[in-house]
Amino acid sequence: VHVVESGGGLVQPGGSLRLSCAASGFTFSSYAVGWFRQAPGKEREIVARITYRGSVSGTYYADAVKGRFTISRDNAKNSVYLQMNSLKPEDTAVYYCNVGDYWGQGTQVTVSS
Repeated sequence: VHVVESGGGLVQPGGSLRLSCAASGFTFSSYAVGWFRQAPGKEREIVARITYRGSVSGTYYADAVKGRFTISRDNAKNSVYLQMNSLKPEDTAVYYCNVGDYWGQGTQVTVSS
């Protein structure tokens, strides 16, 4: 089983990034997938989550990212994406993908001028 995040980097405030989470080794479409983040000195927190039931996806967003972030999934590619717009310095963190009991290694997002 592998869960791998990518797409992090350094971006200026107001900029955008698109994170990707690729999973393999299990039936991806059966799982809800969540994006979490952990900033230095803080606990890991949920950012967004996407479920999949009967061809319909449901989504959840933390209040801090509502209206700026969009989570989506492509079950055919065993992938989930997090489109992050209007980034703020407080979005700086390591972002992790969670699928069931599995976590990726994280990808660093830094928002700074």
